[in-house]
Amino acid sequence: MTSLQVGLLLFPGVTALDFVGPAQVLATRAHTQLHHVWKDLAPVMSDVGLALSPTTTLEACPPLDLLVVAGGPGQAALMSDGPLLRWIATRGRAARCVASACTGSLLLGAAGLLQGRRAASHWAFRDLLVHFGATPDPARVVVDGPIVTGGGVTACLDMAFRLLAELDGRETAEDAILRLEYAPEPPFATGRPEGLPAAQVARVREHLWREAGLA
Repeated sequence: MTSLQVGLLLFPGVTALDFVGPAQVLATRAHTQLHHVWKDLAPVMSDVGLALSPTTTLEACPPLDLLVVAGGPGQAALMSDGPLLRWIATRGRAARCVASACTGSLLLGAAGLLQGRRAASHWAFRDLLVHFGATPDPARVVVDGPIVTGGGVTACLDMAFRLLAELDGRETAEDAILRLEYAPEPPFATGRPEGLPAAQVARVREHLWREAGLA
């Protein structure tokens, strides 16, 4: 198995699971070095107040084989951050593969990496992908060339397992799923908006847009 340099982008207001989930899955792979990347090395507060520690800065980050961009309410403030978007674009184009969780795909889009591609995102924000020349796809995980995007929050795990399969084959991904005992059984079937009462979907969408500073 070849060595892999993985960069996971941190930022204030990142959704904790969007970051920690892929990191946990990718850490099961042998010969893999994870880099938690942000502008400085000060702890970064997630959306739930969990402090996450960068291990390298944008400038000091080594060349990456895989770039993973999480989502979260803090993503909206980064959509006009020119230097950061240029970093994502430069590192993404040089990487073997680029991945996103949740609204991290909007950052990939703003960086110009999704032009002409299909992409997933959180259902409440998915339609915004058209502004970046992408085709919104409702699938939980979308693979389009070297770019793998996941749907909202918990889909980050599915996305990361799919990444392992793309990189090393199905057996590696299956072993990781067993190792982490990933066998979800949600107590209620309300994880997707399709088929749910319109009032419920509208209520949750409004809350999410307010949280992201878009409403």
